Amino acid sequence: MRTLFILLEKEFKRIFRDKFMPKLIVIVPMIQLLLLPFAANFEMRNINTIIIDRDNSTFSKRLSEKINASEYFNITHERNSHYNAMTEVEKNSADLILEIPKDFEKFLTTTNQADVSLTFNAINGIKGGLGASYLGNILQDFSIELYRASPTAQNIHFINALTEYRFNPHLNFKAFIVPGVLVFLLSLIGGLLASLNIVSEKEHSTIEQMNVSPISKSIFIASKLIPIWVIGLFILTLGMIVAYATYGLFPTGGFWIIYAFAAVYLVAFTGFGLMISNYSSSAQQAILTFIFFVMIFLLMSGLFTPISSMPDWAQKITIFNPVKYFIEVMRYIYLKGANFADIQNNFLTICVFAIVINVCAIIGFRRNSN
Repeated sequence: MRTLFILLEKEFKRIFRDKFMPKLIVIVPMIQLLLLPFAANFEMRNINTIIIDRDNSTFSKRLSEKINASEYFNITHERNSHYNAMTEVEKNSADLILEIPKDFEKFLTTTNQADVSLTFNAINGIKGGLGASYLGNILQDFSIELYRASPTAQNIHFINALTEYRFNPHLNFKAFIVPGVLVFLLSLIGGLLASLNIVSEKEHSTIEQMNVSPISKSIFIASKLIPIWVIGLFILTLGMIVAYATYGLFPTGGFWIIYAFAAVYLVAFTGFGLMISNYSSSAQQAILTFIFFVMIFLLMSGLFTPISSMPDWAQKITIFNPVKYFIEVMRYIYLKGANFADIQNNFLTICVFAIVINVCAIIGFRRNSN
């Protein structure tokens, strides 16, 4: 144990004597946590909409005002020129054209129905699809208002659907994305530091001295991974504080579950970084290899898009993605207040990952050091 403590002291001194490393460990993750949830936001707002009102009637003006009152649309009025409106769409200055035809009010009052023309800029399919859904709901509400205001509809009883959104009642996208960003930052810092560990010994030509010293390979690896494990838990704690201070997000489940899962997860991910470090001959090679894998882990973790929307073959690949399991756990605890029984399958899976990955890392280190 005394040997381990001496090596741990050496590792902590090496990390904190580096002028750049403490900044990388603390400042970079916090900036990403503050910026990424605002940038990676799939709530469609500021949909640039052009309304062509050919009727210029009371009903058409009411419809325009109702759309303009929504927080999702930025309205520009164009009286008659569909050509000018399409020019704006082609320049990507507009996302949607709503054309209200002539005699719009006349048809509504005589036949109780009227058509409007919608043109979407569907290059951004998500924006076009959600914009169509938002506008469709507004048109439906407008139709119901007119129908209720009609003298012949006073005795008609409507069935109102009362919708309840569980776990995220305000449909706040940041409540969904921030727990996942915390996992991503923990993976990035833990894996990147671990992938640079053995490589730094190689580049400074100290790995040969460690190999001939009377120190077992297990103690040497533990001295490399334990500081990263401690730093990772510190980053997680700091990230949760920032998430509460900035976004008002607080876990509804137990803190101890988060830390227990994070402790095992860090063991798995630092072991993965150690595997990369074993087979890398330079820091540049280790960083590029780690970025290659971490991008795959990120895109197939369900952080930004649900795994259920992926093809079947991609969903099967995500079974081997450790990031996926921690993101699920963080969202369960933050939003659902899950207890250990709810996440025990994920916990057992990440334990298997930790054992297998670290065994492979130790075997690879012993082979490369002989």
